[in-house]
Amino acid sequence: MDKLAAMNTFVRVAEAGSFSAVASEAGMTQSAVSKQVAALERDLGARLFSRTTRSLSLTEEGLRYFEQVRRLVLEIEGAEQTLRQGTGQIQGLIRIAAPVGFGRLKLMPLVQTFMAKNPGVKVDLQLHDGFIDLVEQGIDVSIRIGELADSGLVARRIGTSHRLLVAHREYIRQLPQGLAMPTRPADLGEHNCLIYTGLATRNLWRFTAAAGATVPQGTNQSVTVQGSLQTNSSEVMRFAILSGMGIGYVPDWLISAELQSGEVVRLMTDWHPPTSPIHLVSPPERRHAARVRAFGDFVAESLQS
Repeated sequence: MDKLAAMNTFVRVAEAGSFSAVASEAGMTQSAVSKQVAALERDLGARLFSRTTRSLSLTEEGLRYFEQVRRLVLEIEGAEQTLRQGTGQIQGLIRIAAPVGFGRLKLMPLVQTFMAKNPGVKVDLQLHDGFIDLVEQGIDVSIRIGELADSGLVARRIGTSHRLLVAHREYIRQLPQGLAMPTRPADLGEHNCLIYTGLATRNLWRFTAAAGATVPQGTNQSVTVQGSLQTNSSEVMRFAILSGMGIGYVPDWLISAELQSGEVVRLMTDWHPPTSPIHLVSPPERRHAARVRAFGDFVAESLQS
């Protein structure tokens, strides 16, 4: 038995909670993964997992072993990566998480470029619009947009997401006679507004007056909007805006190409929605891996430029 390989496999199964997920990730059969863990259990003389047909969980002995072995595995990975980095090599798997729209539109092109520059790197990119537990899912680094809750994660701010009020030209073209495009927050009550439920304020949209507004600059106003569609998916929101279904209150990166082409129009330019910070976050024990540091530096530099 290759004990180090078995320890690596055990750690990943414990993080993923699944033999099949680790088998798919490593290009192995589920039977091979199971046999590695079983061999490790025999060597230790202890059951590490409690298995049923529907679930897989760590035993008390397995949990204690996992907490110690995970640190050891990461330290070994870090030492190897530091050595390779000295020769210009970055290798290994990076598990990345990001919001769906940002991941597809902004992050994936950067991942592609990073992998082309570092052919020894493999990437597991997981896209979610909801919250995920990075430690439980075994994520090395995640993109998070918005204010961060206090946690044990290590965070690095890499940019700012600017929210805009927008509509497709088709929505504007189909406005009923006598209904004008909004010029101030109160006007939004007359329009069909597309509501993203993943936003903390949901249908309460906030604005700050800019220099050209009819009220003093810096004045804050909020409006509760209504509409025919609400969704927790950034991709559905993007589709709805591009289909001319209504007015969106969305980050600029979600529709940047269409704004540039003029297909989508920015509204109420004298009123600015709040901005949100963009962070890279990692569990403390993973930030030291050379491949994770290299990827984080690359993404931060790319977004900031």
